[in-house]
Order: sequence, then C-alpha cells, then structure tokens
Amino acid sequence: MTKQEKVDYVINTLNELYPTIPVPLDHKDPYTLLIAVLLSAQSTDVRVNKITPLLFAKADNPYDMAKLTVEEIREIIRPVGLSPMKSKGIHGLSKILIDKHDGQVPKTYEYLEELPAVGHKTAAVVLSQAFGIPAFPVDTHIHRLMYRWGFTNGKNVVQTEKDAKRLFPKELWNDLHLQIIWYGREYSPARGWNLEKDIISKKIGRKSVLKSHSQYISE
Repeated sequence: MTKQEKVDYVINTLNELYPTIPVPLDHKDPYTLLIAVLLSAQSTDVRVNKITPLLFAKADNPYDMAKLTVEEIREIIRPVGLSPMKSKGIHGLSKILIDKHDGQVPKTYEYLEELPAVGHKTAAVVLSQAFGIPAFPVDTHIHRLMYRWGFTNGKNVVQTEKDAKRLFPKELWNDLHLQIIWYGREYSPARGWNLEKDIISKKIGRKSVLKSHSQYISE
C-alpha cells in the first residue's frame, strides 16, 4: 500500500468504528474543559471525571475558583496526582483569565500557553474540543499509533504532531485525534497488545514493530 492508501484506510476504518465520537473528559464549557485537561496530565480520564464534579460544585468559573485558596483546590484534586503544581496552576490561571481576558478562555495558542500549567497539548485540546479550531493534540496513544503505523519516526511528540498534520486533512484533525485515542485504548494498547484485535496495525503497521509485537514509544 502507498502512504496515501494507508492514510485513507486509517480514516475509513476509524469512521466505521467511531461514527459518533465521545469526548473523554466531562465538561460544560471552555473553562471546565481547560481545568479538566490540566488535571488529566499524568492521570486518567476516569479519575479526573470523578474529581471534577467535586471541584466544580465549589467553583466552575474563574471568579469562584480565584476565591478558593490553593490549599482548598489542592485538597479536592489530590487523587489525580501532581496536586501541588496543578492547584497553583488552576488558581493562577483563573486570576489571569479574570485580569487579562474578562473571565473568558482565550482562543489562541499564544494566550493559552501563557497560562500557568498549560502546555501545547492542553492548549490544542481546548482549541479543538471547546472551540472547534483545527488542532491535533498528541497524547501517548497517538504518539504510539503513529509510530506503529509507520507515519512518524516516533522520536518526539512535536515531530509526531507535524507528521499527523501533514498526512491528514485539516478538516478531519479534530475528529481524528479523538478517534485515534479511543482506538489506541480499545484495540492497540501499550501493554497487552493483541495484534489480531488491532486491525489497523495488522494491515499497515511498521514491519519492525509487528515483528517485536511489543514496541512502545514513550511520550
């Protein structure tokens, strides 16, 4: 298969498997999504979705969040891990949103990445899922599968994002990044990988990866 045929196969297969695409993190607006994505760093969506209702019951907007102390936020979010850094980030970014953005989440990488504890991937998720702006956030699942499928060299997530944006049509980015995440979780995990179940990798996967059947590139 040519590279384009492989890309088309991935797109068609993912559309068949995920005609409707659930969003992993529960949220109701750009602000609650931003906080949920921040909390998900080195944690799981399941754990975050258990904690955010507790946090948002006290503060689901930057004005109420800024009224809480860092210690109050930290106590609530402790189960998701990295609570010292995340609580400071949540409190700090809430104050910045009030002071510089009229309490609204900005719609550009530049302004989002200026916020405490907000990196490129977090900004990309917010732009994509909250505002519908084309972005291709790369998490460990996408990084792993892009390598397994022979679409990137797997050296780092920056290169993987560039390769994904180059290969896939821009109008599909927002759907595809979520579809690949779900596919990675269900069919092509890092551990316990069953190649017979992983229909995409089995058909188009990188030969060296298929031979080892256990290759995993860490983010």
